[in-house]
Amino acid sequence: MAEDRGWWTWANLVTAVRLGLIPVFLWLLFATGHRAVAAWLLGALGATDWIDGYLARRLDQVSAVGKIIDPVADRLLVMAGLLGVAAAGGVPWWFALITLARELIVSLVTLALAALGAARIDVLWWGKVSTFALMTTFPLFLLTSNDHGVALATWQHVGRDLCWVIGVAGQALSWIVLASYVRPALTALRQGRAGRQIL
Repeated sequence: MAEDRGWWTWANLVTAVRLGLIPVFLWLLFATGHRAVAAWLLGALGATDWIDGYLARRLDQVSAVGKIIDPVADRLLVMAGLLGVAAAGGVPWWFALITLARELIVSLVTLALAALGAARIDVLWWGKVSTFALMTTFPLFLLTSNDHGVALATWQHVGRDLCWVIGVAGQALSWIVLASYVRPALTALRQGRAGRQIL
């Protein structure tokens, strides 16, 4: 069994920085006129969600703390991003709430499986694709709705159409992937229970 590296790791530092930048994103979005900067920051935070996990494995800095705060940071980022963009009028509320519902289901099921002692479930590749699509869509929705009090530019109209294509595809795929986790989740639960019985 690998040694627990505790709190003080580069991986946990990256996670802490990402967590700390969530309020900065919300401040930029609602307290300043820098809507585009907020969009770029949200995009950067979404694009770097793999770095902390990579560092933990690459530098042999896997920790119990990291296993908790990394997914928590990801969930908080997604929720703050989609609710913030919707509240700012960058995307319709119905689209944000559909995404939020899926995130809440994933979070609750993950907690329930952990509480019941289920074995670890590997993330599906298509799940990563759907998450990337949605985390690309929300910053783009925000960026393409940044009108500065004047009419939107042509590239923003084109970009917004592209947002809908990516967003609807990512949304549909995310729910398909969620359904595909049912069988692995049941298997992980059986394996976890069997492991406890052996011990």
